[in-house]
Order: sequence, then structure tokens, then C-alpha cells
Amino acid sequence: MMRAFFFAAGFAMLSLPALAATQAEAEAALAAAQTTEAQAVAAKAAWTSTEADLAAARKALAAENWDAAKAAADEARSQAQLSIDQANEQKTSWRTAIFH
Repeated sequence: MMRAFFFAAGFAMLSLPALAATQAEAEAALAAAQTTEAQAVAAKAAWTSTEADLAAARKALAAENWDAAKAAADEARSQAQLSIDQANEQKTSWRTAIFH
């Protein structure tokens, strides 16, 4: 009986809404995204979609919408990292195309 109670309680906790982002979390996410975007620019691999996500994060931060700011900043960081990964992969993929 106790096991069933804890099992049910565990599932109930999974359905709780996520905690709202704080201002500090949103600002930290934006700073991390900007750093990763700078690395992408330095690698000459930046995607234009990343800048749009950064602009959305800045706008949401200015409007004190921490959740939207963090979400947009996280997306921007992800896009910037993917662009860096793509550039690194393409540095060597040409060899496979030619020599394989």
C-alpha cells in the first residue's frame, strides 16, 4: 500500500508545472548565448536565425518576461553551438567525399 502511495506521489510531482525562470537565470542564459554566438562569428559559422533569437531574448528581458527571455536565449545558444559544430564537421567532411 505504501509503495503504491509513493508511486502515485512520484507521478503527481512529474505533472507539476516547471518553475518560472528568474531574472538572474534569464540574464545568465543571454550572456551564455552571446558568448557562444561570438564564438560562431569568430569561426565564420554564424547562422542568421541565431541573431533573431538573441533579439527576441533581449526584447523579452527588457519586458521583464524572464521565461520568454530564457527560452529565446537557450534557443540562440543551441543554434550558435550547432553552427559551430557544423563548421567543425565540414572542415573534414570534404576529405570523405573526395577520398571515399
